[in-house]
Formats: sequence, C-alpha cells, structure tokens
Amino acid sequence: MAVLKSVDLRSLGKKYSGKVRDCYNVNDTKILIATDRISAFDRVLDFIPYKGQVLTLLSKFWFEKTADIVPNQMISVPHSNVMIAHQAEPIPLEIVVRGYISGVTNTSIWGAYEKGERVIYGIKFPEGLRKNQKLMQPVITPTTKATKGHDEKITKQEIIKRKILTPKKYAQLEQAALNLFKRGTEICARAGIILVDTKYEFGIYKGKLMLIDEIHTPDSSRFWIRETYRERFKKGEEPENFDKEFMRIWFKKKGYSGDGKPPKMPKSFIDKISKRYIAIYEKITGEKFITDKRRITKELILKYDPDN
Repeated sequence: MAVLKSVDLRSLGKKYSGKVRDCYNVNDTKILIATDRISAFDRVLDFIPYKGQVLTLLSKFWFEKTADIVPNQMISVPHSNVMIAHQAEPIPLEIVVRGYISGVTNTSIWGAYEKGERVIYGIKFPEGLRKNQKLMQPVITPTTKATKGHDEKITKQEIIKRKILTPKKYAQLEQAALNLFKRGTEICARAGIILVDTKYEFGIYKGKLMLIDEIHTPDSSRFWIRETYRERFKKGEEPENFDKEFMRIWFKKKGYSGDGKPPKMPKSFIDKISKRYIAIYEKITGEKFITDKRRITKELILKYDPDN
C-alpha cells in the first residue's frame, strides 16, 4: 500500500510542516494536507497507509457535528487528505479532556498518579483509583504546545498568570472543550465506542474563539470498545482500543519513550494500525471508507476555495 509521506506544491508558496500535516497559507485561508506520518512521544515514527485520509474525513464529520458548540476552521474538503481552513491565530496550548485515568506518556494523569502524585494539573485526585477507571466527571489537563522538545503540563492558574489567555477567554475555552467532549461521548456511545480522552486545539479568528487542527480522531483521542470494557477492567486487562495507544504501548514494551533511536515497526504491525484507523472511522461515521486516489494538485485545491 502506498503512503503519502509529504506534499510539495511550491506554486502555493512556502510550506510549513508539522508532525503530520503540510500546510500552506493562501490569501486568508490555510491549506492543511494530512500526510500518513504518524507521531508519538513528540516524534514522527513512521508512515501508516490511509491515515491522513482518515484524519481529514473524520475531522470533517466531527466539525459538522459540533459547529453549533463553537466555530471551527473548516471551509471545505476538496480531497480526502486536504482541508481548506480559516487562518486563525493558534493558542499555544493543547486542551486535553479526560473521562478516564489512563495513558502511558509523560503527560498522562495515570503516569503521575502511579508515581504517587495526587494533585495533577492542579486537580486533586482521590486515593484508590485504578488504571483505565472512569473518573467521576471529565477533567481538563492542558499542556504547552512545544515547537521543540516535549509538551509540558500546565495548570489553569499558570495559563492565566503567564497571560496566555485572560480568565474570561480561558473560561470560554474550557466550557467549549467540555461541551465538545460531551457531544463526542454521546455520538461515540451510539457506535458502541467509549471516548476515553481527547486533545483540542483552539485559535482566535476575528477576535473569537475557534476550534482548529482536528477533532476526535485516532491521533488526538483514545477510543475503547464499550461492550468489552467493563469485563476487561475487572480483570485488570487493557481495554480493546481503536487509536494510537495501541502503537504507544508497543513502543513502551520495546523500552522506547521518545528519547534516542526508536525501534522499527514491522510491516504487519503497520498494517494493523492502518486497519484500526479505518475501522474507527467506519464505526463512528457509519460510512464505508473509500480511498481517494486523486492526485493532490494546486488546481484541485483552489477549485474548491471560495476566494479563488
């Protein structure tokens, strides 16, 4: 299976590349091209067939389902790897909403809780919690959005003290994140899926808060199978998942946590990840995943841009 490693459309201007997306600014819009690069532990680790298309199409689905909660970046999707978006000024935070105590990364609440911490991200957690246990209510655990190095934990108080956001704007962001998570939880539940936790990114567009990047994808969220969760939790087993945690756990077992040279994933394992991405798209949307085989060109992109 072919993978999309990168896209170079020099006629669109300067390219800006993140861990997953290649981006171009065209007039007042941003062209976001989701590649098949996969990252974890703040590192790009390999390429997963069709991953970029799943991210774009699933984000399109969720942007449409949550537009009444908060405005979002999406203008159009001319290709399954491409989203044309509003150019919002990014807020340098990742807003993580967690409904369960889980995770294997340095910023996960389970990692800190397991070490004995009980006040995490400024939030007090009770004694006796077990890994993968549902929390009494969802909590927000923000991190900085690092351009170099690793993301770091940050509290609501620190965000306001550093003047990243005003108290009023942070309260608006917090409420939007919780409402998005509630909507996501409800829609996932109808598909037999638990939305465990997720990351949101926001920006400011024309003075107002805007949801940007992506939403409720296997890259930004953890998904578990609802039907088997309770029994597996009782046994102390990891839940059946349809997200990137499957890959993170594999690397952890290999002794890798983001530093040094990562182990190489075998092709059979890469294929399993690809199938999981496609499966979660189909479960949540109820639609069959169809690959977009069209070549990504400037003409294809700008044809769908209302400003061109």
